Amino acid sequence: MNKNDVLQQLREAKLAHINWVQRAKMLISGFEIGEDSIPVNSTQCQFGKWFYSDAQKLNAMQNNPLECMQTIEQLHFDLHDTYMHIYKIYYDLKPKGFFSKLFGKRKKVSESEIEIAKRHFEQMQEISAKLVDELNRMERRVVAIQEKEFEGI
Repeated sequence: MNKNDVLQQLREAKLAHINWVQRAKMLISGFEIGEDSIPVNSTQCQFGKWFYSDAQKLNAMQNNPLECMQTIEQLHFDLHDTYMHIYKIYYDLKPKGFFSKLFGKRKKVSESEIEIAKRHFEQMQEISAKLVDELNRMERRVVAIQEKEFEGI
């Protein structure tokens, strides 16, 4: 893997994160969003898949302190925890039968529940902004690393 590959993956992961947050916004705005389109589990979204695989190689970089990765991980957990509140408003947590899974049934949501979801989404946006800031910081660190540092990762 070379420096450009690492930067490309980082940028794609950041974009996947931004798109995930936008799907949550669309859900609250009334769009039909499939339950699986916004994974609740932090290891199942595209960003989480990257973070727990290729991103872990960045720990070996000399100018990428461990606390940076820990901060990103905590923000990512916080984001998914906050989204769980929205998820519970829009989707039924009861076990589903075959046809329910196949056709995906959303719950009826009241105006007061929508307002609660919007408040949770505001929290998500704040967490997301911090996460994007950390990712931008990481990207600047990767840019500053010499190409030879990427040999062997």
